Amino acid sequence: MNFEEEFLIALRSKSSFIYLISDEEERVEYILRKLMRDPLQRIVYTWDFINGFNNSSNLGQSRRNPAEALSKLEALLPETPCLLILKDYSRFLQEINICRQLRNLLPILRRQPKSVVILNNKNELPTNLNDIFVVLELPKPNRLEISKEILRLTELFNKSISEEYFDNLINASLGLSLEKIRQVFCRALINGNDFNNSMIDLLFKEKQNLINQNGFVEFCQSSISFTDIGGLESIKKWVNLRKMNFSEKAFNYGLPLAKGLLLVGVQGTGKSLIAKALATDWSLPLFRLDLGRLFGGIVGESESRVRKMIKTTESLSPCILWIDEIDKSFQFINQGGDSGTTNRVLTTLLTWLAEKQSSVFVVATANNIEVLKLELIRKGRFDEIFFLDLPTFEERRVIFEVHLKTFRPETWSFYDLNLLSQNTLNFSGAEIRQVVIDAMYFAFSQKRDFTTQDILLQIKNTVPLAKLNSQTIGELQNWARTGRVRSAS
Repeated sequence: MNFEEEFLIALRSKSSFIYLISDEEERVEYILRKLMRDPLQRIVYTWDFINGFNNSSNLGQSRRNPAEALSKLEALLPETPCLLILKDYSRFLQEINICRQLRNLLPILRRQPKSVVILNNKNELPTNLNDIFVVLELPKPNRLEISKEILRLTELFNKSISEEYFDNLINASLGLSLEKIRQVFCRALINGNDFNNSMIDLLFKEKQNLINQNGFVEFCQSSISFTDIGGLESIKKWVNLRKMNFSEKAFNYGLPLAKGLLLVGVQGTGKSLIAKALATDWSLPLFRLDLGRLFGGIVGESESRVRKMIKTTESLSPCILWIDEIDKSFQFINQGGDSGTTNRVLTTLLTWLAEKQSSVFVVATANNIEVLKLELIRKGRFDEIFFLDLPTFEERRVIFEVHLKTFRPETWSFYDLNLLSQNTLNFSGAEIRQVVIDAMYFAFSQKRDFTTQDILLQIKNTVPLAKLNSQTIGELQNWARTGRVRSAS
């Protein structure tokens, strides 16, 4: 059921007072006026504290007088069907005279085709008025509304746009108000930009401003693509098949929304890089959840923060939510001492992962599978669980190639990739990158370019994590071989 249907049901069920939550006054008024014209044929009056009643000769002005505004509605002819939209009115609901006036007005309005809408950007309805109000919330613009606005602007500025980019632009705009979308588009087009990635970057910045306000989730700027990651071909193919999952075509086809990925494996094998590359490849904003910040000192505060995080993230979907090292949070469950807060928070998170219907693709990473609950690793929370092992000989060769192409794009082929790969058994991708960087520093100190021998020297001086923590990594590899997870390679 969409907002318009909910609103019409509220009116037809004789709901005299409606508390409407939205920060888009102009859009609210447009939608309600359209609904009142057809099918209800009601007159719409609006009131705000400074101007009083706008464009109304029947009601006068009632500037700076909230009590008089309600009295004017009562004075209208009983048979006059109307809707009164009160702006700036929420703060007056705390006053005893306004509360009593509303309750006295209730039986009168029930017998007449009249309703009152109090508009506010958040729910501040006093508890003593909960019984007489219906609370509705106007969601952010949907795909259809945004597409109409984009088409209107393309005509206004005489611009063209490709079908694929049009879909990316809609995805980037979802979660923002219609006014904010107009501002971004007009600012970019007036500056001479076309409908391109620079406009998507501007939209992402607006989402960054919104997401940074809650303090639990941070926006991550990513320029990493899958071409920057060596190996892991299995997971790359899996991701590529779902690239258009949040598109209009996928929706019309009937494809269910992808839930997410759980990436388990050895440290330094590219789990975090996958999350960043995914955001780049799918042209979606990447938000990183800091689970530690969700826990508050006041009883019930942590659970409230989880719900707020979920609501904020869903409001900015489609997006990618990156939960890094989720296993570190689960290991505190059995330690006790927090009255079960950790368990309740993670249970709320798990329930959302299983039941969410929003376009939030979750990428969770973990190093220690032993502390993870069975509820997390079963199918239903995530679409797939991938195990990222230490790279094979061929993968190490590709990883060296990727990094050498980055640091020496003109001369990377001069390096002996096979020799480097042979000498880095049990090295992770992160450790391979570091030995290349260490070789660069060594050669730079001698005022020359680095060579294959410089890299081999740094390899000899490096003890990989797989040797320092061989038992734990061995147990993890043995667990992966049981077939309960899918190999990323």
